[in-house]
Amino acid sequence: MTKTFYAKKEEIDKKWFIIDAKDKVLGRVASKVAHILRGKHKPEYTPSVDMGDFIVIINADKVRVTGNKQFKKNYYHHSGYPGGLREIPYYKMMEKDPTFVLKNAIKGMLPHNRLGRKQLKHVKIYAGENHPHAAQQPEIIDI
Repeated sequence: MTKTFYAKKEEIDKKWFIIDAKDKVLGRVASKVAHILRGKHKPEYTPSVDMGDFIVIINADKVRVTGNKQFKKNYYHHSGYPGGLREIPYYKMMEKDPTFVLKNAIKGMLPHNRLGRKQLKHVKIYAGENHPHAAQQPEIIDI
């Protein structure tokens, strides 16, 4: 009789990875990152456990979108007051905060519960080349 394997928090070995987003498509980078944050690349994947690894993304300001999305894609937020819906186009958001664009795309691909919020904290996004995580000796992943 075989038993179902269930990974425990203590048994999980977390690694650090680095992804260079320069000239990469936004959605493809975000889906790969979400896949690794969930831990789906590991054979002992368990959906209800935080199995994912840590990811450092550099050059977030150089990520691109295809087609005409640069001018048609919008980000919305609401102030909570009547008429308080605000809309910011993609190109303006990239000027204002390029890390938000990637973080928002990754957040949408993770579970919308406390596990997803915990997994989102394992991604570190930087607009330029430099990052303070050299001590963790991250492995480079090519997408």
